[in-house]
Amino acid sequence: MAERATVRPTDRDVLIVTDVQYDFLPGGALAVPDGDAVIGPINRLAQAFRHVLLTQDWHPPGHTSFASSHPGRAPFETVELAYGTQILWPDHCVQGTRGAEFSADLRIPHAQLVIRKGYDPAIDSYSGFLEADRQTATGLAGYLKERGFERVFCTGLATDFCVAWTALDAKAAGFDTYVIEDACRAIDTHGSLEQALHDLKKAGIHLIDSARIVAA
Repeated sequence: MAERATVRPTDRDVLIVTDVQYDFLPGGALAVPDGDAVIGPINRLAQAFRHVLLTQDWHPPGHTSFASSHPGRAPFETVELAYGTQILWPDHCVQGTRGAEFSADLRIPHAQLVIRKGYDPAIDSYSGFLEADRQTATGLAGYLKERGFERVFCTGLATDFCVAWTALDAKAAGFDTYVIEDACRAIDTHGSLEQALHDLKKAGIHLIDSARIVAA
């Protein structure tokens, strides 16, 4: 259940908009159910935050996370790779394709940074902070700390993968972390949403509704 405390963003707060790209939207290669429903809340939230950044899935062709890279395997099956268990996905967010582009319906002209992830052909990357090997950093934690941010607010696609992993890594990096639930949507495969919500709550991450965000 979402918390009901009111939050007023300050200069110490940053909004992270995760992977609102065409391949995750209706009609996309890895469409998140109801994925386009996040755009309205995100656009409203962006007006309340001075500081906003975006993450962008950015895979080379033939990425190891694609089922097509593993003969005889189908999307949503799992394989064991050098860094652990990997869910196989349909080819998606391939560099330079329309599917990898941000939705043109996003209204965030003041976004200050784009973190691209998943560009290493041998490692998947859900989080905006660490790749799936849990060792390779994107530099986002250092950027946020150098800028003096203290609270991180996570939105986008998908709740149970890229949003949750980003939020968990933000918390682990020392930031007070929020997931804005109505500004996210989930893939929910093999119980992934239930597990993600459990992990977020266990880590002490705040689950909040966008109506609780009040512009300064």
